[in-house]
Amino acid sequence: MTIQLYNTLTRKKEKFIPIEEGKVKMYVCGPTVYNYIHIGNARPVIAFDTVRRYLEYRGYEVNYVSNFTDVDDKIINTAKELNEEVGVLTERFIKAYFEDVGALGCGEATAHPRVTEHMDEIIEFIQLLIDKGFAYETNGDVYFRTREFDGYGKLSHQSVDELKVGARVEENVIKSDPLDFALWKAAKEGEIFWESPWGKGRPGWHIECSVMARELLGDTIDIHAGGQDLTFPHHENEIAQSEAATGKTFANYWMHNGYINIDNEKMSKSLGNFILVHDIRKQIDPKILRFFMLSVHYRHPVNFAQELVESAANGLERIETAYANLKHRLTISADLAEDQPSWLDMIQEQVTAFETAMDDDFNTANAIAAIFELTKQANLYLLEKNTDRHVLQKFIETFDQLMGVLGLPFVSTEELVDEKVDALIQERLEARKNRDFARSDEIRDELKAEGIVLEDTAQGTRWKRG
Repeated sequence: MTIQLYNTLTRKKEKFIPIEEGKVKMYVCGPTVYNYIHIGNARPVIAFDTVRRYLEYRGYEVNYVSNFTDVDDKIINTAKELNEEVGVLTERFIKAYFEDVGALGCGEATAHPRVTEHMDEIIEFIQLLIDKGFAYETNGDVYFRTREFDGYGKLSHQSVDELKVGARVEENVIKSDPLDFALWKAAKEGEIFWESPWGKGRPGWHIECSVMARELLGDTIDIHAGGQDLTFPHHENEIAQSEAATGKTFANYWMHNGYINIDNEKMSKSLGNFILVHDIRKQIDPKILRFFMLSVHYRHPVNFAQELVESAANGLERIETAYANLKHRLTISADLAEDQPSWLDMIQEQVTAFETAMDDDFNTANAIAAIFELTKQANLYLLEKNTDRHVLQKFIETFDQLMGVLGLPFVSTEELVDEKVDALIQERLEARKNRDFARSDEIRDELKAEGIVLEDTAQGTRWKRG
């Protein structure tokens, strides 16, 4: 099977063909680190971490780069408000970022470049654009000549004239055209700055990703991804300045995830529905939050509502319960003389359904549907009088594999080795059989005091550490 992905540039699904066979160069725009990330920031991290995992599952070697913007207006203003050095502020929130996304099951990128580490390359890149006639300096600022780049607007599918109508005219800024955008900003009094041929200053936002992507992945990359809100102007400007500088296609495929709404309203500070991951993961298991995000196709909007999150939690619990029951049954099942090929074929059917869904523009919603069907079949199999270790093991291995692709690995339960606890569980079973419910409850409480929680299921009594 071949992976098809939706390319924002062409507005259609395309067969994914990497530049180099077996390898993928992927760049995902990272956060501006002046605060904790909110759940809107978390969505692209989860979505494209999953894309990366699936590409690796399919055998690709993925060079995955995601940056930190560690100098810009918001960072400078926040540092002033807190009376804190810019570097101290950004270091604190980079650490917080890793804690938040790590809790959400997202692995670190191959590289996490920072703007401040690539200042020399940024200055050289800007000078190249000036030398080629695509940029100009005025009063210590440097701007990109938007109209000089043929094809500006091709990602957002807007013409230059349409864009000019909506262009914001900035006060006290001398530009040749309202659409021209900043590559370098002259430093204001008291601001952090770097020396450059145009005076003290710092880079504009758009130039940063162009330079870091080029430095770490080359002139042309396979996939460039980020939130839908970055399509214009950020990604549009990246294309213009990158292709103007190199004369080559910047990225072959552009992927963008949809927005997040809160109870059917756009998330915003003004509405008071701004949710930070740092806060919400204290209330909701981050694993549930990830499962909830993946239950909707990455390009579609997600509505964050309590009942929908609870539904996701119930769905994830259903999968984990089936998995735990399989593990439990495995400990008491033997190899059967007769094989059970129909069950093995059914398991493979769900693997195929999962892969078909993910090959179709990484459709995690349909992939999860395949896992739910696998869960249903596992529960039906556990109702069989005779279960075979090979089939049980295949179920377990398949759950591990598919949930691993989604970044939702199962937490293994410790083996019960205490003979006293084993004996208590058996005694409780006998008590229940004899309808001695008082003794049964007494044993449950005794085990609970030792951190053992019992669960009575159709497959028998299971335990877990509480």
